[in-house]
Amino acid sequence: MQRKYDEIYDAVVIGAGHAGVEACLALARLGLKTLVVTLSLDAISFMACNPAIGGTAKGHLVREVDALGGQMGISADHNLLQIRMLNTGKGAAVQSLRGQADKSSYHLYMKRVLEREKNLTVLQGEVAEILTENGKVCGVTTLQGQSFACKGVIVATGVYLNADIIIGEFRQQTGPNGFCRATALTDCILKMGIPTRRFKTGTPARVDKKTINFDAMQIQNGDEKLYPFSFMTDGFIENKQPCYLTYTTEETKRIIMANIARSPLYNGSIKSTGPRYCPSIEDKVMRFADKERHQIFIEPESASTDEMYVQGMSSSLPVDVQIAMYHSVIGLEKCRLMRYAYAIEYDCIDSTALYPSLMTKNVEGLFMAGQLNGSSGYEEAAAQGIMAGINCARYITDKAPVVLGRENSYIGVLIDDLVTKGTNEPYRMMTARAEHRLNLRQENADERLTPIGREVGLVSDERYARYLEKVIQLDKIDEALKVTVSPSQSAPLFAETGDFTPHSGMSFKEILKRSGVTAELLAKHFPQFNSFSMRYLEEAATKAKYEGYLTKQLSAIERTKKLEDKLLPEDADYLSIEGLRLEARQKLDSIRPLNLGQASRISGVSPADITVLMVWLARRGK
Repeated sequence: MQRKYDEIYDAVVIGAGHAGVEACLALARLGLKTLVVTLSLDAISFMACNPAIGGTAKGHLVREVDALGGQMGISADHNLLQIRMLNTGKGAAVQSLRGQADKSSYHLYMKRVLEREKNLTVLQGEVAEILTENGKVCGVTTLQGQSFACKGVIVATGVYLNADIIIGEFRQQTGPNGFCRATALTDCILKMGIPTRRFKTGTPARVDKKTINFDAMQIQNGDEKLYPFSFMTDGFIENKQPCYLTYTTEETKRIIMANIARSPLYNGSIKSTGPRYCPSIEDKVMRFADKERHQIFIEPESASTDEMYVQGMSSSLPVDVQIAMYHSVIGLEKCRLMRYAYAIEYDCIDSTALYPSLMTKNVEGLFMAGQLNGSSGYEEAAAQGIMAGINCARYITDKAPVVLGRENSYIGVLIDDLVTKGTNEPYRMMTARAEHRLNLRQENADERLTPIGREVGLVSDERYARYLEKVIQLDKIDEALKVTVSPSQSAPLFAETGDFTPHSGMSFKEILKRSGVTAELLAKHFPQFNSFSMRYLEEAATKAKYEGYLTKQLSAIERTKKLEDKLLPEDADYLSIEGLRLEARQKLDSIRPLNLGQASRISGVSPADITVLMVWLARRGK
């Protein structure tokens, strides 16, 4: 019997958090009639935890999403309260933008973007079932009784699947911030043969600004004249509000240790896996018992509220313990808690059930993105969302998927880690995860990814014109840097840096390689460089300083690419390949890698196993 549908779409996106928003916008902007279904219109792009965009490695992800034609960077730039550059004492490769966003206005801005997007329909509701025929997606039904036909579905449910909020002995079946949870989809996902697991994350209390003693804290102002997240945003971000640095005390430690038996993390109430790199305050105190104090940052939630976010003090301790604990922090002695800290448990999937395109291996046309895949963070979610949107669109239009590599993006590292290695805890992107990070700097994200976004169809004419102008300017700068100047010409510059003046002529590129010589200093002493954009001149200076290292890294990328180019057949029977260890056979059969490069990164597959696979491929070829 043929199903009757209320309406027909090309694609349906389930969830409108940071992954769902990028996914549905990508689909709609690629010309597909798209429906996005969210539990609450008031939760679109809602920042359930810290209202911050970017951070270490996360700033790279925002720039990459933007370079592909995504929305997060533009929306962040329009709604920032403060912007800073992290890791300024380190090399350019690990420096990352971090912006404190206005939680309320960011949500409303994103909501307007979705509502005004051609080809996109926004609906409040809960999807109960994903419909399939012959192993392919064909539609969805909602708890409200509607059914929608479609050729592709993206599930981006965040932390809402069977979510529980935990505060001490109190447990409530609800999503973050009091939003309702999703209850129907986990069973549907399990019936499709996709394994699930239970993860946990948390958030700190929000305190009343009027009750904080800021005089006892160190003010943390934003940085001036930082380039924004989006390559489409002109000028610099205005810093509107400061953040503050303070510390826990010995009394904080005493309170936590005296009440540790009441902590759900330590008394067995919470059995799910939490984030290693964003632990609760009780976890930090117990794991680092020798530490006298911990850094705490007080950050604004929005310009329209007095709520302040207490970064570094997420907790699931009971309310009475929380009050005493927060009052023991320097400057918070008389603070009033407006929202209590809590832990949240939720269902997510085993991400190795996905192809690198983020389509599930069990069901054609079904894609997964965001925290549902075991990641944490708004930026990681947005990165997966835009790629799921791109690849869902390409699936529907019978085009090959776009898979970014570890050598050209943090997005490629993120997705490869999730689908190849899997994760046993909420996955957080870090610069250390990217082996080619020197080549994956923030400022060159558009050079790496905008041509790909243009080929896909997501990069607008305006964005592409800006990119081409940058390429032209960089080429001109490269030519200008080849010019050699005499010692007498360069002497004033070196006198300012305190460096010795060379005895012979040097090219401008060689001058830039000297420590202390910046693009700004070069333009000051040699006015011919003032005709170039300072932003592009600074990027050229970075390339000059790291030229030798970049050359070595490009050679390493070429060596890696040889393995990536050796494709593995889709029908490979790994269980029967002689010479492979049993664990390798099982892992290869489960992951189904696309190539030898991906196979080499699977946990449990050794270099010897890769050699066996290479011999097997050669024999198969003959």
